[in-house]
Amino acid sequence: MDRRNRSNRQGFRRKCIQLVSALLYNANLSGFASGSIYKGPTKGLCVPGLNCYSCPGAVASCPLGALQNALSAMPNKLPLYIAGALLLMGLALGRLICGFLCPFGLIQELLHKIPGRKIKKGRWSRRLSWLKYAVLAVFVVALPLWYAYAQGLPVPAFCKYICPAGTLEGGLPLLALRPEYRALAGWLFTWKAALCAAILLACVFLYRAFCRFLCPLGAIYSLFSRVALLAFRVDGGKCDGCGLCVRRCPMDVERVGDRECIQCGGCRQICPRGAIYFGWERSKSHEDKSTVPGPAAGPGAPAGGVPE
Repeated sequence: MDRRNRSNRQGFRRKCIQLVSALLYNANLSGFASGSIYKGPTKGLCVPGLNCYSCPGAVASCPLGALQNALSAMPNKLPLYIAGALLLMGLALGRLICGFLCPFGLIQELLHKIPGRKIKKGRWSRRLSWLKYAVLAVFVVALPLWYAYAQGLPVPAFCKYICPAGTLEGGLPLLALRPEYRALAGWLFTWKAALCAAILLACVFLYRAFCRFLCPLGAIYSLFSRVALLAFRVDGGKCDGCGLCVRRCPMDVERVGDRECIQCGGCRQICPRGAIYFGWERSKSHEDKSTVPGPAAGPGAPAGGVPE
């Protein structure tokens, strides 16, 4: 019971951080009244999580949109700022951003709380999780570069054709607040609205469906999973390889801190051995010299996490 209470407190704290980050990202409250997009000095900065530039409340840019626009400006201008920003955020936080600092991640988690039958993870979902790397390669990198070099056009393909956060946070609010925009909404917006609705519906039955299978920003941050400074890790001297953390995790993890781990910290609360610690912590339970930064003790023994 005490372990369950600790897990509930951890989950509540995480939800509070997610909510506060969403409010900070969208602090331009007057934009929701006027239906206008904020273009002040902070719009040149990027927030860590997925949050649409065109959201009336957004006070900064989305890193995915900034990356696509920077690639579209090549070769005349190198994408040094956004590359440096993603490198810094990845090395410091990694997928901790997905678990704590992404507004669209919070939306997905809230949708999953709607009562109903849930689809469990399996080998199929682990394999499907590779799809987001294809989305990253094609829609975030290849297509913007192709449009830029072949046609001389800046086309942020992921934002234009796929991004559900852009539709939900930007497109729909602007259409609701600015009637004159509705006549401009053609087949492309119809496609994006239908895709957004399908993704949101999937999130009711599949935990963080967009995050797991389609999000290219999560794919970028996953590249830093092994080296991120702030991350949950496993003390190999304490872990007995029971695999409870992996079985209880709704993400497609094979061990704590792998590419699919969103660093929510729920696994820390359920580990019966107290083998999971955060960042640079070195309490008495983690002072064993055999501490390792990821795999559980024993060859192939799994470890993972449990988002609330």
